[in-house]
Amino acid sequence: MHYVIGNEATSDGKIALRNIVKEYHTPSGAKTVLNNVSFDVSAGEKIAVLGRNGAGKSTLVKLIGGVEKPTSGTIHRGMTMSWPVAFGGGFEATMTGLDNIRFIARIYNRPIQETIERVDDFAELGQHLLMPVKAYSSGMRARLAFALTLAIDFDCFLIDEVISVGDQRFQRKSHDALFVKRRDCAMILVSHDISMVKNYCSKALILKNGRGRVFDDLDFAIDVYSSL
Repeated sequence: MHYVIGNEATSDGKIALRNIVKEYHTPSGAKTVLNNVSFDVSAGEKIAVLGRNGAGKSTLVKLIGGVEKPTSGTIHRGMTMSWPVAFGGGFEATMTGLDNIRFIARIYNRPIQETIERVDDFAELGQHLLMPVKAYSSGMRARLAFALTLAIDFDCFLIDEVISVGDQRFQRKSHDALFVKRRDCAMILVSHDISMVKNYCSKALILKNGRGRVFDDLDFAIDVYSSL
């Protein structure tokens, strides 16, 4: 499973989803997971995506990230956008960590040696970078993906349930790198963690039964979400 990569984004500084519908065909017929969902994210803006389990959050992440296409509707990417932070499923498992870094650096037209050094410094995987990724633990994959995401310097970060990677020291390092050093970047934050939403987001999209509504009043959005 690979997320959209390369230079598809234009430079108008906006992510825009319009009338997104996503249906899956099942033995019992078509199942509509998302139904006419629309929202925008401007440069530097941070929006939370809230909803109970089964509301369509993971499907929305796949659509935004480019893993799947909507049944109908459009997704405009006017900023460079990350794969979900710490998502390690897009690596070529038979290649070494180092070769995966080289490959992604070429795709995004980043200096290869500089990217390697940044990932090596942040991920702290040492000689494991010379091993095939298929030999990595899930935590090691997550650390490599997290470090590589930060090394690319995206305009907008897609965060699907911020995972706790590594020990507490590494978790603090990751938190600061994402939410402090990149505070000016746009973010789409899918989370059940209300305290994190309050700390970092200015508005919220609430999903329920496939429908979506954006609330500019974050406190009111959280009250609505809590009552679902």
